[in-house]
Amino acid sequence: MNPASRRASKNRLLGNVVLVAGLLVSAITLSTDTGATEPHILAGFLVATGIGLRIEAAITESRT
Repeated sequence: MNPASRRASKNRLLGNVVLVAGLLVSAITLSTDTGATEPHILAGFLVATGIGLRIEAAITESRT
């Protein structure tokens, strides 16, 4: 396994973990409904980061 493929695999795994964390934060926040916007912003950043990592892994994997 070459280093670029290994890095893409790690980015994909990290992207999945961050996506799940963002969706979990969003679900917990929606179920408690405290009215605060900060958890929703955190969840949005986590989901955006996870999507970005997954896209980066896909681009890196296609180049190898």
